[in-house]
Amino acid sequence: MVAASQTTDERISALTAHNWSPQPAPAKWVQAVLDDAVQRSPFLAALRRRMFDETGTRLLDWIDHFAFPVDDVALAQLTQVGYEPDTTVPKVRAWTHSLGLFPRVRVHVGKARQVFLKVEVVVDFLAAHNLSDVAIQGVSLAAVRRARVAHENGIEVWVLERHGSLAFEPALDKVVPLDAIAKHSEAIRLRQRDFDNSADGFALASRLAEAAIAELGRDRTCELFFAAERDYWQRRNRAGRKQRARQEALGLGWANHDHHTYRSSRAQFTRLIAFLEKLGFQLRERFYAGREAGWGAQVIEHPVTGVTIFADVDLSPEEVSQDFSHEPLPPREELGTVGLWCELHGEAFLQAGLHHLECQFDFNATRDQLDEAGILTMPPFTDLPYLRQAFTKGEIWPVNPQRVERLLALNQISPEQAQQFLSNGVIGSHLEILQRDDGYKGFNQSGISEIISATDPRRA
Repeated sequence: MVAASQTTDERISALTAHNWSPQPAPAKWVQAVLDDAVQRSPFLAALRRRMFDETGTRLLDWIDHFAFPVDDVALAQLTQVGYEPDTTVPKVRAWTHSLGLFPRVRVHVGKARQVFLKVEVVVDFLAAHNLSDVAIQGVSLAAVRRARVAHENGIEVWVLERHGSLAFEPALDKVVPLDAIAKHSEAIRLRQRDFDNSADGFALASRLAEAAIAELGRDRTCELFFAAERDYWQRRNRAGRKQRARQEALGLGWANHDHHTYRSSRAQFTRLIAFLEKLGFQLRERFYAGREAGWGAQVIEHPVTGVTIFADVDLSPEEVSQDFSHEPLPPREELGTVGLWCELHGEAFLQAGLHHLECQFDFNATRDQLDEAGILTMPPFTDLPYLRQAFTKGEIWPVNPQRVERLLALNQISPEQAQQFLSNGVIGSHLEILQRDDGYKGFNQSGISEIISATDPRRA
């Protein structure tokens, strides 16, 4: 509860405070389990090398969960490092860690330790590694599909794909509504994004989501929606296409996504949040970059798909203290960095697409490898022992002259800026390279302000 007697700065500090902190004890436990598996499994060791060399990613960031025999000594250490019972899957003895990003752990009836890798599509992984004789458990497009790809020296390696489910095993007796999945996937991917009135675009998206939820459920609909959002973003972002191709060559897809960033106008922000809540998202911490920055964000997370959203909006210090995710923000004449981006390109939810997709990488390796491929990165805006972040150089998009003329008529940009935007284009989107260590789940509340300011086209 925020006291009425507090100053604005004190209220902001209280409302944007969060409990995320590095968790070295479980991180050490997870790494020890993984190192043991890599040492015993030549397949896993070779895959780890290829992930690093060919995609700039770490095997650690692709782990969905571990499964242990019931008498494995490692299970006794779980509570000591902060793991808690996981009750999301009935009749399964499992554990999760609520204070950081760590693989879940469960018990199984076999004698080997099992390492489950998350991929977008199991068949893509098998094809990429010429594993034509491997049996797949679960029918095509089932909520959970998996395949065992190696069994060596007491270590089983599995690949697993999820479509809006936290289950550990495929439900082999459950009918998969293939026609409905195809119908709603197509409708979502082909949804109209360009509207004279942005509210109409949100209304259409809501109708599409409601129709899909009625037949497929909320979690499957969420998974379909964000697969389409990533596709739309990467069609407009060269760095995204390049990195996607690198990961697809190993059959991985975007299963290492960390968060998706929407930029929103003040007028449409509550509609954005309402849509995400319709899909089952839950609000996490608020984010405020400071008085000078003039913008803030709501972090919002889906408990089943794991999709996390960073929703940006122009914001004043006083507005951080209100429920700005649900109370409409009044119009104002001045445009901050986020508002100007939306005026030039459209809402990220609609015409513009995601401002950036962030995935988990080995920070140095990915930057070096993309640099060799001709894709440059901007200076890091976070360089902490447990969190490192950098944008790729922004994708330059042409700007609709009508948008520029409108801003000029409202005196929200100068004639010189108008000419600059029309002649040179404006930064549209990025790929964000991020490395998390010690299971750190939060975001940098300070350094990001500088990079956002640096991408403001008025400063170019």
